Amino acid sequence: MKALKTATSETLLAAVLKSLDDDKAEDVVQINLRGKSEMGDYMVIASGRSSRQVTAIAEKLADRLKQEFGVIAKTEGKDTGDWVLVDTGDVIVHVFRPEVREFYQLEKMWQPGTATPA
Repeated sequence: MKALKTATSETLLAAVLKSLDDDKAEDVVQINLRGKSEMGDYMVIASGRSSRQVTAIAEKLADRLKQEFGVIAKTEGKDTGDWVLVDTGDVIVHVFRPEVREFYQLEKMWQPGTATPA
């Protein structure tokens, strides 16, 4: 049996970014939430090219986090695939179709200049 890695905010963030990169997520942005929100330490926003890819990216991410860290991530939105939320507790991940991401402009809610490309 494989030993699980320790799940700190930073190791989860690194695993999330690697998973998104492996699955060809586009326009990945990470936002440091420390001192801005109690909901988590980091937010990651990414895009997939289609509803199918958005859902697949989120499912694989949740699967990898469970396998590597034993983290059971809560997911919402997989049925439609327009916007899937993956909540690990410390890292909140939003995967959008590009049109939906443009409509909600989540990055702008967390103040321009605080979002940094991953």
